[in-house]
Amino acid sequence: MHNILDRQRAAFMGELPVSLATRKDRLERAIAMISENATRFCDALSEDFGHRSREQSMIADIAASIGPLRHARKHVGRWSKSERKPVMFPLGLLGGRAWIEYQPKGVVGVIAPWNFPVNLVMSPLAGVLAAGNRAMVKTSEFTPVIAALFEELAPRYFAPEEVAFVSGGPEIGKAFAELPFDHLLFTGATGIAKHILHAAADNLTPVTLELGGKSPVVVGRSADIVQATERVAMGKMLNAGQICLAPDYMLVPAEKEEEVVAGLTRAASAMYPTLLVNSDYTAVINDRHHARLSAWIEDARAKGAEVIAVNPANEDFAASNSRKMPLHIIRGATDEMTVMQEEIFGPILPVRSYVHIDDAIAEVNRRDRPLALYYFGSDGGERRQVLDRTISGGVTLDDVIFHVSQEDLPFGGIGPSGTGAYHGEAGFRTFSHVRSIYRQPRLDVAKLAGMKPPYGKATWATIKRQMK
Repeated sequence: MHNILDRQRAAFMGELPVSLATRKDRLERAIAMISENATRFCDALSEDFGHRSREQSMIADIAASIGPLRHARKHVGRWSKSERKPVMFPLGLLGGRAWIEYQPKGVVGVIAPWNFPVNLVMSPLAGVLAAGNRAMVKTSEFTPVIAALFEELAPRYFAPEEVAFVSGGPEIGKAFAELPFDHLLFTGATGIAKHILHAAADNLTPVTLELGGKSPVVVGRSADIVQATERVAMGKMLNAGQICLAPDYMLVPAEKEEEVVAGLTRAASAMYPTLLVNSDYTAVINDRHHARLSAWIEDARAKGAEVIAVNPANEDFAASNSRKMPLHIIRGATDEMTVMQEEIFGPILPVRSYVHIDDAIAEVNRRDRPLALYYFGSDGGERRQVLDRTISGGVTLDDVIFHVSQEDLPFGGIGPSGTGAYHGEAGFRTFSHVRSIYRQPRLDVAKLAGMKPPYGKATWATIKRQMK
């Protein structure tokens, strides 16, 4: 890996400045790598997951990768232009000029997760390549088929000095994070992110963290319950809930809890009347995660929760080798239950009730700041309260997850849900060095302002002006 990094850095330094044509060409090749091999990527995704809905793979991994790359190709010319800045009086009058330029940082490391192992490689690469950088990508050990496919395809579209892929387990991941990158992006779990930061610290590598957390859904009293439950159920069951932005728990008015549970059950059953042989529904990634989710369900049940498995065809999951898992609605979830302590990352949805909207806001605020917050309701005053009195990475109103699809909105968390942002122009900025440049006029400004020794009256006149 050190050899790859050294080769990429040498090639980068030898290429400066990176032309707009080169950047667009690399983005075009990235688009081609995905679009020309979409079927193979979908097959690999399904093999890694045990079953992955082809349509969901096309939507969330293939098309969702091509979109950001095309967006970057279209706008990189505007993003990369230098920007004039005001010059402090009186230097501007004397001919001083100030501006900023966006320089590529060099070699960017990308550590990708397993849940969207194509999109969460290619979407970051849109910003990385648009900014003029080289990239090394560490794929997840949980998706070995996808990892092998990337390693096979990348050399057909990129020189190894441009984009290179690395695969392997935790030891490789640790060594990767310890490389002296010019920037490092990690997408994954908060617990692992702490180790990533420690590994990067010795090199003072700037790090962007895209994490997760317990993203709440606040259902207001003015909400259309049918609409809200249909949209939450769809977002929760997409990729079997294995999404960092998945709605993690719901806060609903006490008098509407029954209606909400009925709506979720109805919506899930309509989308997935069967599960085991339903090609539209995705499996849990591996046995370990399936066992984890099953244990959390039993933990909630043992501690007094009502657990509702949405299994409209009454299929026997216990007798199946499939890792598919129906949506489990948890009523009466308490803080003692694991489902209310950890990010769920699967098809389990606790539903909790509140009396006043202040109670719901307080419930959100006593937990770590989430990657996303979702609010349903037509009451503008209440909506504004929720927005003003909570803090989250991003927000979708009257739906879930959709803010991530807007390329002109920065995507990122805050605190335990992440640091920094990318997507669109924000991604270009993240992976660029903003270089400040000032040009002094021919006039000896320092002497004129009394800044050169020996100091005298002009010096004190300047000081007094600055102190006013």
